[in-house]
Amino acid sequence: MHIRSDGRPGENELVARNVRRYRQERAMSLGELARRSGLSKQTLSKIEQGVGNPTVETLALLGAALDVSARRLLTEWGTPVYVQRAAEGEWHEVRDRTERMLDEVYGSGYVRTLILRLERTGPQSQTIEPHTAGTLHHLYVVTGKLRAGPVNDLVELAAGDFVRFPGDVAHQYLCLSERAVAHMVTTVPQVRQFGPTVTGKPDPGNRA
Repeated sequence: MHIRSDGRPGENELVARNVRRYRQERAMSLGELARRSGLSKQTLSKIEQGVGNPTVETLALLGAALDVSARRLLTEWGTPVYVQRAAEGEWHEVRDRTERMLDEVYGSGYVRTLILRLERTGPQSQTIEPHTAGTLHHLYVVTGKLRAGPVNDLVELAAGDFVRFPGDVAHQYLCLSERAVAHMVTTVPQVRQFGPTVTGKPDPGNRA
């Protein structure tokens, strides 16, 4: 389910999503995370539900237990679809120009900017395979109408609409008008990824 521009998640919800994601990527139970962080399961459960109010010290403990910096827990990462309709955009005077803020995402990595030109030429069911984990697409429609987003959460967009959605899941771009033009920015965080955590006795012969 996508979120409206007037319903952007707060920091607690962002931390909740990230803690759940990092923990699940490491195949780590809530009990294991509690053991590694020194926090109670009750505290961790509240944090993952977005109802906790973690302190800086708590974030540091969680980051150390998950082997990420505390800052990563406050960084957009695999977020839900975020939509800002043309009528919802707010323009602000800034010195000699006016600006409309579309979105803000914090993190490190590389950024790719491009223009999409789409045409309605018959069946359009091609699905784009997931990109690198953490990839986000930021799409602003310049002209025409299109449908874009994760295959199970596609959003219909018209000129002036903006959408941000995760690119690390299967997604599509479908032209609904004769032609459509969109400006797209893709951000890919350069963060070390982890497979399932294997618990076992260390190899005495491996001192690396």
